[in-house]
Order: sequence, then structure tokens, then C-alpha cells
Amino acid sequence: MVSSRRRRPCPAMCRCVMCGGNGAAGGLVCLPNETDVGLVQAKKQRREAGARRRRDRHHHLDERCVVSCTTFNILAPIYKRMDSENCRESQYRAYWFSRNEKIIDRLLADRSSIICLQEVWLGNDELVDMYQKQLGDANYTLFKLARTNNRGDGLLTAVHNSYFNILNYRELLFNDFGDRVAQLLHVESAVPFLLNRSTSCVQQQSLIVNTHLLFPHDHILSVVRLRQVYKILEYIEAYQEEHKLGPMPIILCGDWNGSKRGQVYKFLRSQGFVSSYDTAHQYSDNEEDAHKWVSHRNHRGNICGVDFIWLLNPDKCRKPLKTSWNEAVFGIIKYLLLQVALVSEKNAFALLKADSTDDHITYSSFYHALCQLGMVHTDRLNSDEIEDLWSEADRNGDGVIDYKEFQRCIWSPKCCSQEEDTEIDITEESLDTFEADDEAFGFTVKEAALFPPEVERGMWPENYSLSDHAPLTVVFSPVRMPCSPRAPGRL
Repeated sequence: MVSSRRRRPCPAMCRCVMCGGNGAAGGLVCLPNETDVGLVQAKKQRREAGARRRRDRHHHLDERCVVSCTTFNILAPIYKRMDSENCRESQYRAYWFSRNEKIIDRLLADRSSIICLQEVWLGNDELVDMYQKQLGDANYTLFKLARTNNRGDGLLTAVHNSYFNILNYRELLFNDFGDRVAQLLHVESAVPFLLNRSTSCVQQQSLIVNTHLLFPHDHILSVVRLRQVYKILEYIEAYQEEHKLGPMPIILCGDWNGSKRGQVYKFLRSQGFVSSYDTAHQYSDNEEDAHKWVSHRNHRGNICGVDFIWLLNPDKCRKPLKTSWNEAVFGIIKYLLLQVALVSEKNAFALLKADSTDDHITYSSFYHALCQLGMVHTDRLNSDEIEDLWSEADRNGDGVIDYKEFQRCIWSPKCCSQEEDTEIDITEESLDTFEADDEAFGFTVKEAALFPPEVERGMWPENYSLSDHAPLTVVFSPVRMPCSPRAPGRL
């Protein structure tokens, strides 16, 4: 029996959306009334709501799992200058005690999940007890690491027990010119996450590093700081292999003693790390964004941004460490040629080829030029590393570097961000196609702030007295993401 609703012929082979009829079979199609339209819209809304729930289940996790991280160089009293060059705050207990009480009060008010401090006066038991007592009472577990050769200061990392369980703790001693050190913590979230498409729960694991790199007293020491970062990443890679760890986020915190314009910044970017503060504020790596914020006023009165919280998520493809190292060292060589030797590109090529009668650079002239630039030293470049640089530049393996190889490898090394080329796009479709084995947990940067607020505008307030550094705090939200395949020689 045909319904009393109006029907009209349906074009051949056109399937009726409302009744499922087919033009070839019945030749009729239902004309929808208002009730039918409402049903279609409701069905569409249910589909969209289901897609949103799936996306949220895959992507953004429970807000209770949000974590925060603070890095702060608190300026050790043995280094803080008073009225005269030879007078230090460590000579006046009332001053350093009061200032550190204020620092602790601020840390407790912020209540970050992880606190990474540099230049903690570990040589003074009373000051150490202040931090241990007050942070310990606030449910933090503390780890201390003094610099080598009894320098007096060191690192302190505090982990809030409500947010993370500590799986392992390692200490890294660089044993170099600056007696610098680093701490590595392997942690897992205290709050478990519901695993995709199952009732089982998982606890997100992360690697956290706290460090304080060498101060660049001159340009030559840039390679020392670069080596310190290389050692950190090399150590992380060895730790992951030793414990057969799966993909997980890596967070590097500390005072890097170098700005966004330096080779350490470019080296970490080439390894897939992002600056959390710049990510939160949508700042690029371009020159115009290099000075929008500062975090330090040094003893010379210069202000710059040197404190970073770096994030590496497991969805990043990365260059081999050695490749990034070579590119960064070539960048330092170029800087020294331009700023110290004061030569142009063509004159730089002439300097490197020295007395060679042919129009190319020999290994002997290359090595001699590096010696002239101050790059050859036990704390800088050794003979094996110089040979690696040479092999990288001599692309065709003919034993010399011609002008084209010089331009491509030495003058314009490609130590840059891999963000655009290697980031995996997380779409709604990809979320449904990746299985649990293909996924890993990472972090998104929700927000980041420096204190006092003036430093976020590139200014240093004269009335700020907590330290000569600004504390940086970043809030992270856990997220599921497809993980990048790992290759030999990569993190």
C-alpha cells in the first residue's frame, strides 16, 4: 500500500535517502516532511558528538592529569655580588636566608609537579635544610647533585608525589672545563590513564633532565656547551636502550646559558625539541621573535633569554645525533670566521685552504685553520671529531673540499628545525586507524609564564630581587599520539 504522502519519480539509479528505495526498482522517492528532517539532523548531531568523544578519548586526556614544571636558577649566594666586586651575599646570612625564604614561598605557592633548580648553594647545610624541610613537608621528593671539584653550588630537582612516581634517578658528570653536571629522572604519572578501546589503565612515563650549562665567557666556549648538550642526549639514548624503553616524552629543563640565536638552541631544534615557552606564545625561530622575552640579567648588565623547558614528543622524527652535532659545529666555525677573524665568505674559503695552490681545502689546512680559531683543545674538538667534520664536508670523498662543498657544508650548515618536515598530523581519521601499539603518550603545552611579567615583554624590572634569573613555569596536558618509528643513532 502506497503512503498518502506525495511521491514523485526518482531519477534512475538514485537511492532514496529517507526510505531506502531505488529509482530503478520503484521509481519513487519520499519527499521529506519536517519530522524526517529533524531525524536526519539528530542523527547527524549524534554522529558528530560520537566523533568528538572519540577524538577526545584518543587525544585530550583527563584534566586531572595536567602537570606543570618550573625551572629556576636561584643565584647561589657565593656568586651574588653585593656592593663591591669582592663582596658576596654568602657573607651575610640575613640576606641570603631572607631571599631564599621568599624563593621557597613562591615555589610552594606555584606548587609545580616538578621543580628544577640551578645554582643551589649545596655547600651550605643550613640552606639545603631549608629546601629539604619545606619542600619535603609539601610532599616533594628531592634529589641534589653538586658540581664537581667542590664548586659549592649544584642542582636540585623536586618531584611532587601526587603527580609522579619516581622509577629511576641517574647523575651525569661532564668532567669538563666548567665542572657541570646534569640529573636524569625517569618518572611515571601517579594518575593512570584509561587505555584506548579497553578497560585497562596505563601510567604515562617521561624522562626529565635538569642541567646548567657553562657560561660563555668567550665565543670559543660555545663548543663546550654544545658538547654538554650532546652528552645529555647521548646519555638519554643509552638509558633508553639499556632499559628497553618505549616511546615517551622527554623534558629538558635548566639554564642553558645561550639564547635562541645560538647553536645549542639550533641543535636541540634539529633534534625535534621545541621550546615550551615559545610554543605557548606562538613565537617562531625567526630573528624578529628572538628578543621578545628575557629570563636573565648577567653580571655585565646584559639581558637575554637563556632559561628553557624543552619538550620532545614521541611523534617526532629526528636526525642522527652526530649529524646535528656536525652541523652545529660548522655553525660555530662560521660564526668565528665572521665575528672573530672578520672575513667574508670568499676570504673564509681562502683562509681555510691556506697556501694550497689548487682551489680547494686540504685536511692539513682545515686542521690548521681550526687551531688558529681556537677550536682544537681537549675541552673543544679532538682529532676524531675533526675527522668526522672533514668526512661530513668532503661529500664526494676525493680527499679535498671544493668551493661548492664549502658553501653547502661549512658556510650554510642545515642545523635547523625539523618541525615542518617531520611532524605527524593527528587528524580524526588517523586517530581511528592507529591501534594501541602504534600510539604513545606525549604532552601538549597548555600555557607558559615567566615571572616577573615584565620579562615577558623583554624588560628587566629594577625592583626584582629574587635572583638574576626569572622562574619559568610550563603547564603540560597529556595527549595520545601516533609515535614516530625509531632508527639507529636516534633518540
